[in-house]
Amino acid sequence: MVDETLIGRVEPPELHVMTWNIRRRMPRPARNSPDRWTHRAPALRHLLATEQPAILGAQEALPDQTEFVAHSLGRHYRWFGNGRDSDGTGEGCPIFYDTRRIQLLQWTQVALSDTPRIPGSRGWGNRIPRILVWALFTDLATGVEFRMLNTHLDHQSRRARVRSGDMLRQLVDGSSSPAIVTGDFNTSVDTTPYNALMLDGTVKDAWLTADTQLTKAWGTYPNYREPQLGRKRIDWILTSSDVDVRSIGINPATLDAVAGSDHLPVQAVVRLRP
Repeated sequence: MVDETLIGRVEPPELHVMTWNIRRRMPRPARNSPDRWTHRAPALRHLLATEQPAILGAQEALPDQTEFVAHSLGRHYRWFGNGRDSDGTGEGCPIFYDTRRIQLLQWTQVALSDTPRIPGSRGWGNRIPRILVWALFTDLATGVEFRMLNTHLDHQSRRARVRSGDMLRQLVDGSSSPAIVTGDFNTSVDTTPYNALMLDGTVKDAWLTADTQLTKAWGTYPNYREPQLGRKRIDWILTSSDVDVRSIGINPATLDAVAGSDHLPVQAVVRLRP
């Protein structure tokens, strides 16, 4: 059992941010599969309860899994975000936040398509709907307003990833408050979608700008195997230039050798500039 805390709760003005693709619950996994939700849910719960991020952007969460994550984090946490399908069901990208530290001012969800206000709409080559959840918060400890964007880009269409990145960057660029972006981007660094997203400096890769890297540069999709160096880092925390990244890590923690998801969570300590 790995019980070491990578970051845990931090004191103001610093803020603990996490992104984690928790892997949707599949309907009929093999009996002994590490992907079985009932098998890995305790490990996921343990990591969340141990780390206690002030804000978490999750991906692939089904409604019952969203409730499980909220319960795992504790009674002070709230969440928002709908499923990606036209009726609001299906996988979601919910954002969870600690009400002792953060106040939600407003939020919205858009489809990553040419018709973003139409739930369930698709475009740019993605065969399934993809979404982005956007929110405006106040840090109760400092009074600083900031934006949070959470997304899960398409796994098949490079064009969809590039166009989705364009939309994301425009949302960040359209406001003067600090911004934090979390997500499973389904592409590694130094690819066309990554370079297009970073091109004008609107957002920066927190792994590269952090003062300290707390862990090795593990690939973030080990698929229940041992984490390895040199594998793709597809789960990112991005920030606008007015967010200072104090530290960042890719958390390989397990519970009794069981991983909570096929992805590893990425965690950072940031400081928002007024």
